[in-house]
Amino acid sequence: MLQSLVHYGLHFIVPIVIAYIFYRPKWIKISLILLATMAVDIDHLLSQPIYDATRCSIGYHLLHQPLAIICYAILFLFPRARVISIGLLLHMLTDKIDCLWMGG
Repeated sequence: MLQSLVHYGLHFIVPIVIAYIFYRPKWIKISLILLATMAVDIDHLLSQPIYDATRCSIGYHLLHQPLAIICYAILFLFPRARVISIGLLLHMLTDKIDCLWMGG
């Protein structure tokens, strides 16, 4: 239960808080962009089964590979892509926390 609260809090509440604190004049738009980066989970559709509560996403799914995460970090260097980078990196951090929670 606590793991789910942390997971979904990091996926849904933290992006809104980040947008409100750091991008206050346009926090609603930034919140939507940060939340839209969850579309990175589309790579789960390539897996069998699509969802497995015991599977660590990091290193398993195509868009959750270390090379992809490095690319997300590089995006941070470009001001126009920074918000997307933050959203993707927050998503990967959230998934890594899940992996650690599961003992992996």
